[in-house]
Amino acid sequence: MKQVELMVRPRWLIPVEPHDTVLEEHALVVDGGRIVDLLPADFAAQQYQAAEVIELPDHALLPGLVNAHTHAAMSLLRGLADDLPLMRWLQEHIWPAEGAHVSEEFCEQGTQLACAEMIRGGITCFNDMYFFPQITARVAAHAGMRAMVGLIVLDFPTVWAQNADEYIHKGVEVHDQLRNEALIRTCFAPHAPYSVSDAPLQKIRALANELNLPIHMHLHETADEVAGSLEQHGQRPWARISGLGLPGPDLMAVHMTQLDDSEIAACAAAGTHVLHCPESNLKLASGFCPVAKLLAAGVNVALGTDGAASNNDLDLLGEMRSAALLAKGVSGDATAVSAAQALEMATINGARALGMDDQIGSLLPGKSADFMALRLNDVSTQPLYNAISQVVYAAHRGLVSDVFVAGKALLRGGELQTMDEAQVLAQAAAWRARIAA
Repeated sequence: MKQVELMVRPRWLIPVEPHDTVLEEHALVVDGGRIVDLLPADFAAQQYQAAEVIELPDHALLPGLVNAHTHAAMSLLRGLADDLPLMRWLQEHIWPAEGAHVSEEFCEQGTQLACAEMIRGGITCFNDMYFFPQITARVAAHAGMRAMVGLIVLDFPTVWAQNADEYIHKGVEVHDQLRNEALIRTCFAPHAPYSVSDAPLQKIRALANELNLPIHMHLHETADEVAGSLEQHGQRPWARISGLGLPGPDLMAVHMTQLDDSEIAACAAAGTHVLHCPESNLKLASGFCPVAKLLAAGVNVALGTDGAASNNDLDLLGEMRSAALLAKGVSGDATAVSAAQALEMATINGARALGMDDQIGSLLPGKSADFMALRLNDVSTQPLYNAISQVVYAAHRGLVSDVFVAGKALLRGGELQTMDEAQVLAQAAAWRARIAA
């Protein structure tokens, strides 16, 4: 009998790969932080002697969720400026608040709040875009989460840098500092076509090629963005960035609500990933991402929450439900984005967009033991006929009981293991008082 560190025995095991698969009365076997085996629970007990066995008789076990786009530290601005369109929200409220308050301390404590919220919601990995990326990386690693931190670039000065060249220079320094961190990866993160000019974008493409780093960028978010690009550059944003060489399998394009059929085809041909943030787009009235068309064209679509300042939560379970329902409403097709597809968008598709699908995003032998358990014996999830449908359409993040990354517990029995929740809440209250004043 082989000795292993951990065996998890849920009622339902949803590996995500193969597609639409639910295994009942199976066990997940973990050793050295990796998945060793998935097999019927009775056979597992005969073949493996585990130092720890976790019995989850009322739970579904799933891969850890991948939040493909967020601004973690902006959790401290949650609810500051609601019910406004994007540019008024940014120019009149968010950018002034950031100018007044963003610092290393703001980013550290805002990211701590975000990590605590994400862990409680079953998120094990997030793709971030914000100032002081080295702080975000440090907080995520301390919490035990995976993160891809964006090396943000803008044309205008902020507390992080004064001009595009300085953003890029500091970003490369951060990449060099973090390159050997086990749980952390980096990407270039030019904010948007309207906030980054041609020369920096060309430089980012060259450096991304040289350093083998992906590019993470807001794109085609609103009709105003497209109209402004036509007025300023004489072409739509996709055409402009295509001329600069940005599209490719290493580009993660966020939002993409304003697309015509030729742009969808071009996105598919380039292998570009779309990071879909349905609730943020709804709240800011930014438009509707044509998810069904993108999927039909073969585009990899992943799910993000966006920041808590525009959502107002970091709840990827809720985002799955919204994505599935919105796709049906937009396409007029009730079969568009099935529950299984929505779950893939929040797991393996996100891992694929981040270039991490060989390690995370599904529960397969050899992959990292990043998983979460969701209790399904609640009044809101019974009776249960289809476990995947119940996870997507009925479950909520309050039912998440356990979260592991690389075989290490971040949440056990609903209790955070790597973070001081009381301290996180006290810090948030102090920032609320400071910002409101």
